[in-house]
Amino acid sequence: MAELESTVINTDVKQKDPSTALVIAVTTRAIFNLEEEHKLYLEKGKEEYTRHQQANQDKPLPPGTAFAFIQAVQYVNKKILESNPAERELFDILVLSNNSPESGMRIINSAKHYGLEISKFCFVSDEDSTQYLKSHGVKLFLSADRTDVCNALQRGVSAALVFQQEVQAPSTPLRVVFDGDAVLFSDETDQVFQEQGLEGAVQYERAMEAIPIGEGPLKAFAMHLGQMRRKFGQEGSPIRTYLVTARGGRHMGTRAVLTLRAWGLPIDEAFFMDGAPKGPVLAHIQPHIFFDDGLHNIQGAQSVGVPSAWVP
Repeated sequence: MAELESTVINTDVKQKDPSTALVIAVTTRAIFNLEEEHKLYLEKGKEEYTRHQQANQDKPLPPGTAFAFIQAVQYVNKKILESNPAERELFDILVLSNNSPESGMRIINSAKHYGLEISKFCFVSDEDSTQYLKSHGVKLFLSADRTDVCNALQRGVSAALVFQQEVQAPSTPLRVVFDGDAVLFSDETDQVFQEQGLEGAVQYERAMEAIPIGEGPLKAFAMHLGQMRRKFGQEGSPIRTYLVTARGGRHMGTRAVLTLRAWGLPIDEAFFMDGAPKGPVLAHIQPHIFFDDGLHNIQGAQSVGVPSAWVP
């Protein structure tokens, strides 16, 4: 079979060891705003799109939804290396793209223009680029394509769908917000809620209180993030993590807290919303990324300018 992946190494960036690094893969439409170009691709086809990208290869693309998140990740690397220049457990960013290397030059030039420390640009001609995630040791995949995200989740890689929006997230420290059920945790309680209502879900949680909730699709990434969080003390850490869940604290919060404790997953702050809108809390936290499985919560976050990623 012909080689379907062409990888361009960014020689401006010190390459990380994928066996020790926390590898994050982002697609070009997650990190840059390529909505106009994508429209051109859909309406006029690949050749016209390639021509346009080549003609504009020295014109930097505007930042996309995951841009501030990547910048904040770089800041964490900087802080880690300041305290230990030999540290190998760092964030490593690679771009996974369905562009050809010819049309991808604009992507590479844009990343260099903004000083983004992206170590590799992987240009994949196969329709399902997610088959390369495991070989690169990817722990989190962010894409603007739903099929890509679903394929990645089926392959056992933490993944989320990024919606294009204007993002004004401050650069430091890195702030990541997770929803609980069907994101950090499994959807077992959600299923009970659908079948038996709130009272049934509360009774289920009480009966299961001592048993940790099952793992959700982003648990693996959260654990890796928690491992990096442990390199720093409580004060002055460049990483802050949050749980913002629809669960109520009085009846359904206990099991969530005990589960995090059983996993050994450090969370800086937890908010039990008891079904209230998450937007106001998110506006206060100002995260670089918010992961949720509910589209209404994603829309609420977007309405207050919070970069959001849906876990389908």
